[in-house]
Amino acid sequence: MTNRIPEPAYPAKDVSILYGDKELYARIGKVAEQDGGKELVESFEIPIRSGKAWVVKKGQLCRLSTPHGPQVGDLNIFSLHNPRERFWAARTRQLHASHVSVGDRLWSNLPYLRPLVTIVEDSLRDYGVDEVGGRCHDLLGTRCDPYVNKLLSGDDFDYQCHSNLVRAVLPYGLTEADIHDVLNVFQVTGLNQDGKYFMAASPSKPGDYFTLFAETDLLCAMSTCPGGDLSVHGWGENSAQRMLDTCRPLHVSVYEISNKDEILKGWKESERPGYKGMHGLKLPVFGQ
Repeated sequence: MTNRIPEPAYPAKDVSILYGDKELYARIGKVAEQDGGKELVESFEIPIRSGKAWVVKKGQLCRLSTPHGPQVGDLNIFSLHNPRERFWAARTRQLHASHVSVGDRLWSNLPYLRPLVTIVEDSLRDYGVDEVGGRCHDLLGTRCDPYVNKLLSGDDFDYQCHSNLVRAVLPYGLTEADIHDVLNVFQVTGLNQDGKYFMAASPSKPGDYFTLFAETDLLCAMSTCPGGDLSVHGWGENSAQRMLDTCRPLHVSVYEISNKDEILKGWKESERPGYKGMHGLKLPVFGQ
């Protein structure tokens, strides 16, 4: 009996619906890779076990990097002008893959369902599948949080990724209720033979990077995971202390593309699918 690989469950009539114009994104990716062709808008480092939020305008590039060595980052993305629209990890996983890289896009929740960003650079894109089935840049799992930490260990620890993201978005008028499932950048994960989620040490090295192209105006927030590079892992405050030596800052750079008329020719801000139905509901007839 041959092992047949099932077809993806979410095919598109036209692959450009999911991936856009490949020539356009090849041009954008080339600019992202070069030293020239773009102007630095903002650059900062996120300290260990912390979080920060920042704005990326449509048509800009946002590079996330590991200047000091391996470190996992938990990323949230919102529409800047309507934070009810935010990154939808589950649908992105279905439309693309459990782990994402160059060419994949991060999609927003219903009723919006449009690409918020397109991945145009990934220095770890050749990581592939390791000997235990792990892949990099994880959408299978989500952020660590103080609630599950308390559940599993009985300990209180305030610097989980969920808490870091909560603190990061507060200056923008958002709350804990706005924090959502993340993209775990630079994180290797998979499912074992029993279908259980596992994590492995990050393969990132000093200078590795992951670059996003903004398809609309965005508010981004990222936590430098208290698990560091995940080479040591556990739950509870004692475990958190053991993981401290594996924690490193992450760096964020936002760039404006210099020659937009040429590089972004044919590009336009992402749009909703345009569903016009009412979910099978009918308007009530008043007076009856």
